[in-house]
Amino acid sequence: MLAATGVMAWATEKLRGGEDYGVPVVADVESAVAEYAPDVVFDLSDEPVLGPVARFSLASRVLALGIPYVGADFRLDPPELEEFELPSIAVVGTGKRVGKTAVTGHLARLLAADRRVVVVAMGRGGPAEPEVVTVVPTVESLVELSRSGRHAASDHLETAALVGVATVGCRRCGGGLAGGVATSNVAAGARVAVALEPDVVVFDGSGAALPPIAADRTVTVVGGHQDAALAVGYLNEYRLRVADLVVVTMTDASPGWEDVSNAIRRVVRPDVDVVPTALRPRPLVDVRGRSVAYFCAAPSAAHERLRSHLETAHGVDVVRISGNLADRQALRADLEQVDAEVFIVELKAAAIDVVAEAALERGVDVVLAANDVVPLASDTDLDERLLGMAKFAS
Repeated sequence: MLAATGVMAWATEKLRGGEDYGVPVVADVESAVAEYAPDVVFDLSDEPVLGPVARFSLASRVLALGIPYVGADFRLDPPELEEFELPSIAVVGTGKRVGKTAVTGHLARLLAADRRVVVVAMGRGGPAEPEVVTVVPTVESLVELSRSGRHAASDHLETAALVGVATVGCRRCGGGLAGGVATSNVAAGARVAVALEPDVVVFDGSGAALPPIAADRTVTVVGGHQDAALAVGYLNEYRLRVADLVVVTMTDASPGWEDVSNAIRRVVRPDVDVVPTALRPRPLVDVRGRSVAYFCAAPSAAHERLRSHLETAHGVDVVRISGNLADRQALRADLEQVDAEVFIVELKAAAIDVVAEAALERGVDVVLAANDVVPLASDTDLDERLLGMAKFAS
């Protein structure tokens, strides 16, 4: 037998007052769930009471409570998350290229100062079986991997190469509106991580897909360059409502980042910090005094800022910046016009199979670059907030 309760989305033009709906009526969906513990929320609303924007927001609120949201011609389920026995933190994003892996690397680097850390990362180009990486990959080993037919810039390889912690690479396919995956081997990867006996495990999402693990704490990464309606709307609101910390990246290159941050603050829990940050490229090898070309996935609007930082902080002469790592045809065209002593490259997309291969063919040095996550405000202690996630992981 099903018990029912109702939440009134007020439209009064057809009501006379004093109606008996045959079920209890409560003020809001959170109160209804707290009092009646339903198995599903069924939406009987329609225009003009709740339009698409309001209904996605309501769906996000319901999914964040762990309950399916169903209507006349749709069903939305919260992502299925498997329980995990060790202290854990998930890092998820509101889209592709928002700096999620940079935040994962920053968090792992902080934790590794006094803990054994394992990062479990999933990606569409990840390995068919969970792969453990405990030796820091080099450009040469990544090229060899690429020539064997593997994707040599998967997130777990990036984290292993740039941070130096043990990683477990996993594969996923598909990504739902709320971040669920169609298939993945992350559960098996989680078991592999447990066998490595870490103190804490960081689960790295993939694009807007969530790692299918019930982590103790969640860091949600939002791109400051994203449209506020997208970053906070649709079911990205769900990703924000399950967050324990929100990191907004690329704010120094995004004129609308304050609109994004303000929109985020309207939907997250009152106790959740929203930290605006910038991403700063850092070559892993000292290349001071040399001419360099920098290959990344950053939009062209950020290139002058990146050039200025590399030249000022690292003493190089930047002769060209390409943001086309994810566009092989455009990337190859960029390479034809480059004459530099060093290729500095983010470990993403075609970094190895196109850029590194071209460098080796020409006898040019290849240097991998990390992206440091720097708070926009000098009085904001991002590291303290990230380490606070680990304190509450149980």
